[in-house]
Amino acid sequence: MAINQERLLDTFFTLVRIDNPSGGEAAMAAHLIERCQALGLSCEQDAIGNVIARLAGAGAPLLLNAHMDSVAPCHGKEPVLRDGNIYSAGDTVLGADDLAGVSAFLEGVQAVIESGKQHRAIELVFTVQEETGLYGARALDYSQLQAKQGLAFDLNGDVGAICVGSPAHDSFTATITGVSAHAGVAPEKGISAIEVAAHAIAAMPLGRLDDETTANIGSIQGGKANNIVPDLVIVKGEARSRNQAKLDAQWQTMRNALEQAAAKFGATVEIEHKQHYGPSVLAPDAEIVQLLNQAIRAIGLEPSLVVTGGGSDVSIISNNGIETANLAIGYENIHSVDEFIPVVQLQRAAQIVEQMLLMI
Repeated sequence: MAINQERLLDTFFTLVRIDNPSGGEAAMAAHLIERCQALGLSCEQDAIGNVIARLAGAGAPLLLNAHMDSVAPCHGKEPVLRDGNIYSAGDTVLGADDLAGVSAFLEGVQAVIESGKQHRAIELVFTVQEETGLYGARALDYSQLQAKQGLAFDLNGDVGAICVGSPAHDSFTATITGVSAHAGVAPEKGISAIEVAAHAIAAMPLGRLDDETTANIGSIQGGKANNIVPDLVIVKGEARSRNQAKLDAQWQTMRNALEQAAAKFGATVEIEHKQHYGPSVLAPDAEIVQLLNQAIRAIGLEPSLVVTGGGSDVSIISNNGIETANLAIGYENIHSVDEFIPVVQLQRAAQIVEQMLLMI
């Protein structure tokens, strides 16, 4: 059987109506477990709340990944179909990010089961807390997964786009400590932490550094009053690159700028450095890309290869030995109350899932 569009929409509408804030995905998880078990999949839930569902089939399993949580405001979501697009009816997000992906996988799997045709073995992984830090993907026990290839639908753009590159991501928090003094009476007795931060930031390459690398200072906090030399400033920033060596070099440049500025003015700096995830890069001739090219062409679309500057569960999964591609699913204006998704994009995503599962 082909994709059932009416059932697909019903699935999506049902999921959207379930409240699913990050860290509060229990109701969503319970629904998905019930739905997967009804289709004959075995299900388990790990300690953090991820749902892992399996279906036997031919060959090595294909991993299907989507996250269950939505950004706020996501309580009381009500979907509305208008002019071929699905919107939120009120002052909430729609939740197509990433419930569209969940829906496409459920429909694709059900269509394949109903077809009676031989299909690939399946490992469905629905994660929690993606939006707040990819925590569900980080907590997965990858030794329990047999898949070596996978796909996710968690990318903006028209269906048919395959992401072949996403960056590694580092961030830092620098606490600069100077010396407080009266700015009008004895400024020479003070060491301005703001001045130190300014010199450090001025020495950092920022913005788009090349086609693979970006850097940004996102937050500066400090100072108490105009007549006090500020003795404390907290600077937060990040760097990203699809090339790990470039990211390492950029981070070292930022660290050096902070340390050298502090030394110049006689201040101190404490730096907390966090490595969030490594780069996720697929070669154009990677097997998962070639399979997706076939599946996308089989539904009448032409595949395209794209890169992104953001992270997703794929950033974690692909760095745990599973060659995984993130696919565009056509949602627009995500993380806002103006979020929507065209019905045709949702349908095409489910068709790609069906095609991929039938490739033995």
